[in-house]
Amino acid sequence: MPRPLRSRALAALALVIPAVLLGAPAAHADPISQTSGFYVNPYSSPAAWAAANPGDGRAAAIRTAIAQKPMASWFGNWSGDIAGAVGSYVGAADAADKLPLLVAYNIPGRDACGGHSGGGAGSVAAYDAWITSFAAAIGNRPAVVVLEPDSLGDFSCMNQNQINERLGMLSRAIGQFRSRTPHTWVYLDAGNPGWIDAGTMAQRLNAAGVSGARGFALNVSNYFTTGENVTFGNRLAGELRRYGYTKPFVVDTSRNGNGANGQWCNPAGRRIGTPTQMGGGAEMLLWLKTPGESDGNCGVGGGSSAGQFLPEVAYKMIHGY
Repeated sequence: MPRPLRSRALAALALVIPAVLLGAPAAHADPISQTSGFYVNPYSSPAAWAAANPGDGRAAAIRTAIAQKPMASWFGNWSGDIAGAVGSYVGAADAADKLPLLVAYNIPGRDACGGHSGGGAGSVAAYDAWITSFAAAIGNRPAVVVLEPDSLGDFSCMNQNQINERLGMLSRAIGQFRSRTPHTWVYLDAGNPGWIDAGTMAQRLNAAGVSGARGFALNVSNYFTTGENVTFGNRLAGELRRYGYTKPFVVDTSRNGNGANGQWCNPAGRRIGTPTQMGGGAEMLLWLKTPGESDGNCGVGGGSSAGQFLPEVAYKMIHGY
């Protein structure tokens, strides 16, 4: 479980000082010190499954090892009224004095290379309006947002006009969070150690306006070990110095307990990793992907759709087989 975070003045100070040195927006207050820990969503897919299947022999393990851990909630074109969906989620966390983790996943042409999570907003204008509403719904409340997984890794499956449009959308999105969410830290997705080299990714991050975000996120929905991600993240932070600044990073540890086996779409034999916490080699280790939620109709999730909760996959991920 995460350590209690309120009344830890020294820890809060340790976070604020690097924020200035690393080029994070000084106007954005530290959301960590404003809350008493990370938010656990009582309506997550594993929590809902465990509640609906109390007699299942896997339910207790899934409830304890997964559902009761802080995880991100993902928002996209399935979320309906985005202002209402985000506002309700962040409001529930705020009422509990907890810090919510959110993933914005609605960029047009989403998952261009993988394909299993394709979709997103129907146009550039639609996305701009959607992300503006997303940011406005958070408002002054504390939050952590990971912005658009895969968005900077998919360039090989896009033409130059699509790339230019995407960079513009990401840059404007970061601008909306800067102006509308003074107590939110935003991390722009930067792929994983096995995808795009650090120099190229730094160039893309810079072009997408990461200078205006808190930092970048690694390993979202992937399996590389925390150590591999920390090494890559430090290299990537160093590459950003070519543009006159550097940034902290967070790592998705939700499914990296056994590392990667060269596959990304529901590979067998993976295991949950270190639960959400501060530090651990990065600014934060976060459960961004929900363990047990399918990557698509592939691997051990054959016959499923992306985002569908698979209790047998979740159960095996607890034990690493």
